[in-house]
Amino acid sequence: MQTTNDPISDFLTRVRNAIQARHTSLRMPKSNMLSRIATILDDEGYVDSVEFIEAHPQGEILVHLKYLQDRTNAITTMKRISKPSRRQYVGVREIPRVKNGLGIAILSTSQGVMTGADARQQKLGGEVLCTIW
Repeated sequence: MQTTNDPISDFLTRVRNAIQARHTSLRMPKSNMLSRIATILDDEGYVDSVEFIEAHPQGEILVHLKYLQDRTNAITTMKRISKPSRRQYVGVREIPRVKNGLGIAILSTSQGVMTGADARQQKLGGEVLCTIW
């Protein structure tokens, strides 16, 4: 297995590639951060379901992708904001509104990984990991 310097970017790229290839699901090595991001995607309705497979050393995340009636995907764009080379931190008043509320921003805060709306509600700032719409 190959290691990666940016597992979040790798996760987003795998989802993008699976959508492009019209796959119904994809597997990903499990980590706490990626598990939380996948759970947020499930809670917000961008994927059908998420399963956590407890395999040998690390475990896996199985993400079932969601397609609409007209065969388009529920996820239009996924964009990595904060990168290892350039971290992007925001205060509670600077949390981005994605597509005027139609998309979500995912933040890493002191209380864990959450959506921008949840962070705003709890009055928390943090690192903007990615935006999805």
